[in-house]
Amino acid sequence: MCCFGFAPNIVLCIQDKKLISLAKKFSQCYLSALLNKNKRNSTVSDTDSVCEWREPEELAALLDLELRENGEPQHQLLQRIRDVAKYSVKTNHPRFFNQLFAGVDYHALTGRFLTEALNTSQYTYEVAPVFVLMEDEVLSKLRSLVGWAEGDGIFCPGGTMSNMYAMNVARYRAFPEVKLKGMWSLPRLAVFTSQQSHYSVMKAAAFQGIGTENVFKVKVDDRGCMIPEDLGETIELAKSQGAVPFFVHATSGTTVQGAFDPLEPIADICDRQGLWMHVDAAWGGSVLFSKEHKHLMRGVERADSVTWNPHKMMLTGLQCSAILLKDTTHLLKHCHSADAKYLFQQDKFYDTSLDTGDKSIQCGRKVDCLKLWLMWKAVGSKGLEERVDRKTFSSPIYLTYVFRFCSVEQPLFVNVCFWFIPPSLRGKENSPDYNDRLSKVAPVIKERMMKQGTMMLGYQPQGGRVNFFRMIVISPQLSHQDMTFCLNEIERLGSDL
Repeated sequence: MCCFGFAPNIVLCIQDKKLISLAKKFSQCYLSALLNKNKRNSTVSDTDSVCEWREPEELAALLDLELRENGEPQHQLLQRIRDVAKYSVKTNHPRFFNQLFAGVDYHALTGRFLTEALNTSQYTYEVAPVFVLMEDEVLSKLRSLVGWAEGDGIFCPGGTMSNMYAMNVARYRAFPEVKLKGMWSLPRLAVFTSQQSHYSVMKAAAFQGIGTENVFKVKVDDRGCMIPEDLGETIELAKSQGAVPFFVHATSGTTVQGAFDPLEPIADICDRQGLWMHVDAAWGGSVLFSKEHKHLMRGVERADSVTWNPHKMMLTGLQCSAILLKDTTHLLKHCHSADAKYLFQQDKFYDTSLDTGDKSIQCGRKVDCLKLWLMWKAVGSKGLEERVDRKTFSSPIYLTYVFRFCSVEQPLFVNVCFWFIPPSLRGKENSPDYNDRLSKVAPVIKERMMKQGTMMLGYQPQGGRVNFFRMIVISPQLSHQDMTFCLNEIERLGSDL
């Protein structure tokens, strides 16, 4: 067995000697850029493209994706790696505004390399002793930020799965017989969520046999926040139709507008009705690090469960998502356990409560805690608070200050939503075809920016609003110059529309 060092003080063991040279060249080159603090924390420069767009047929030919009978030599594999990097979207680029993630913390990236090299599964203490204890510590710390001294939780493969866990555990608490007898034993169940909540609520209802027609959408205000009064009325409506309410899904940081539902009045309603309150804080949960901004989630400690994705604002990299529960009665395990005798033997020589795999609906479970733990160790809670305050919230404030487009709403968070009004539509707001023509603007500009590779940001319609841009400003590399460039580039790309 041979070893090589691919980053300061990090040594990985590679069992196959043929991989050493290839892995060393790639990892050293990649990490040398990330670990150089004296330069912009990026694997790309400002002049590099965010993406090098190719049509699918052309890209498939360039990559030579066919899998053949015989293997390829190292020099050819290295070229494959270069091609993969070249034609992939550079999400670390400061002008990547397209998703609810951007960039990656280099401490977290180091943890990700180490996790992949160690190649273990997070289900038992015997095979993952370090990571079982580490996950427990990280989850405990996250729960303390929510406001819980005790509780439970598990890392999941993404926020959608975390939300599914919450709904499933809530149903099990209300109707434990469902695990044995299935949906046949239950009445018609009702779920409540806002009109702007994540689509995973509908997926969870479909996946768990509750049915999407039994997801009741609660009205939102102009900012996208759930209206508590309408929640109360909608619950009564569901009851009048013979449904049994059991689950309220609130959101802290909606996907499009970045809205935070008012948790205190929602919790009051859930208390009165005896309903499970879940807070989907996949996007906005990291405000809890900030003394200045945690008021956006005031009342979250009253929830029964919380979804939190550190791979978004905290930059741990994909994927890192946790479901946190206030419960101390082991609902998570009782709901999902199958008591596999070959894996979770109860006569082991150590404390079997450390075998956490039976809490999960998975068997093999990827280690997601190391990257967050290592980053947290490196910068501390104060460093993460500073990241939220200075690197995140300062950017939309600046962007709003210099804004010269038509804003959808004043941003509450780091989602900046706006229309670009092209020259041909200026002053024609009262024209009968105005909205139809405006709806075509964002898709054309998006196509142009991607094909030229200058930047990426998303667009979408919402309710009665036609297509508008959604710019996510969280990259740690983002400068005022980048944001000004973005506005200028949209004007350039849309000047002839």
